Amino acid sequence: MSENLNPFRVMDSQRVWELLGDMPYGRLAVQGAGLVDIFPVNHVVNQRKIYFRTSQGTKLASLVVNNHVAFEVDKVEGTHVESAVVHGRARRLETRAEVEAAEQLPLTPWAPNYKFHYVVLEPDDATGREFTMGEEPDHDL
Repeated sequence: MSENLNPFRVMDSQRVWELLGDMPYGRLAVQGAGLVDIFPVNHVVNQRKIYFRTSQGTKLASLVVNNHVAFEVDKVEGTHVESAVVHGRARRLETRAEVEAAEQLPLTPWAPNYKFHYVVLEPDDATGREFTMGEEPDHDL
């Protein structure tokens, strides 16, 4: 094939953070005890940090073992697809001041259980890309 057909476009930083803030839920990837796991979480973005609430369990335990995480959101409208990924470190908010500040954020759990722990994801990087869905191009045999 003589043409370089790359349907993906890199999103600028402003658009990445807009997408992260616009989408009400994403997926948190954690690694602990030799396993990689992915959890759906609803979240809010505040000052280019991602906040969510969680209960005691695997997600929180994984962050104690390894706080390096990835977080992803995507948006599909018709044939237009956008995806943003954040890599960084997540930690449970510990101080009274941190928790009180987080309590002011519009962060309400979706699942009907108690989520007493606030977590912040402090990003090392945030990237995104977008594309329009289409047919696979012909390729030379």
